[in-house]
Amino acid sequence: MPADTRPPLKILLCSPRGFCAGVDRAIRIVELALERFGPPVYVRHEIVHNRYVVEGLKAKGAVFVEELDQIPETTAPVIFSAHGVPKSVPAGAAARNMLQIDATCPLVTKVHREAEIHHKRGREIVLIGHAGHPEVIGTMGQLPDGAVTLIETVEDARAFVPRRPEALAFITQTTLSVDDTREIVAVLTERFPDITGPHKEDICYATTNRQEAVKAVAPRADATLVVGAPNSSNSQRLVEVAERAGCPVSMLVQRASDIDWKRLDGIRTLAITAGASAPEVLVEEIIGAFDQRYAIDIETVSTAQESIAFNLPRQLRDAAE
Repeated sequence: MPADTRPPLKILLCSPRGFCAGVDRAIRIVELALERFGPPVYVRHEIVHNRYVVEGLKAKGAVFVEELDQIPETTAPVIFSAHGVPKSVPAGAAARNMLQIDATCPLVTKVHREAEIHHKRGREIVLIGHAGHPEVIGTMGQLPDGAVTLIETVEDARAFVPRRPEALAFITQTTLSVDDTREIVAVLTERFPDITGPHKEDICYATTNRQEAVKAVAPRADATLVVGAPNSSNSQRLVEVAERAGCPVSMLVQRASDIDWKRLDGIRTLAITAGASAPEVLVEEIIGAFDQRYAIDIETVSTAQESIAFNLPRQLRDAAE
């Protein structure tokens, strides 16, 4: 048997990684709707930010649209993505008597309810998040125009001039960098000591856990690969977390074919994680690509256990059973 000439490579595999409960639920909703109602099933916006997942659901009969006016007159259901939608969207669907199924992550819905409560209590609301992200558009769209001010950076927090500093509250996007958000909140609370924050942090458990796992392995690695999509906020944050933790090379890849092997020349230790909307099959594909080139030794580094599961919408519970 010829000697193995592949160079050795230690792979530090982050746990937890990949699908969170909200993503798992959203994908299951589309699959169950297809089973129950048959294709086509319409989905407004990518159900989750992952091309592989979206293409897989398209192959089963899901039709993805950006807006409801792209859907013809139909009795087929329309599903709202895990990121949440402005109130105008369900209202528009109701006006057309569409069968609507809401796949919004319950942790995003929690932020929507917080926004509504603050508004009812007469508070001016600051949303910490990224402009243009579907979750931010959905959260701001729970309330009338002008009721929510978006703050993206520490500089924004320093420059913010509230109309009523004595009646101020903040909420956050669920997929932000924990450290960045902490800095922004620190500026806001220093400037406005009476600002009201969430009872429980808005950044979701999965975002926090995946960032903590990367912080644990990135200092030990010559490079970190984050499996995820460019439009996935939580995946992009994992790349930043690895960089800040001192990893010399940190890359986002969607598939094994995206790997920039030149940047990985000479590595001996590689950290691998996956954003909350990236399926495990893609992690396995990427590990397989490294196995072709290296004699790999895999160590799973676990920093948290996840056991959260969310209920399905009532229209689909009997289909699930």
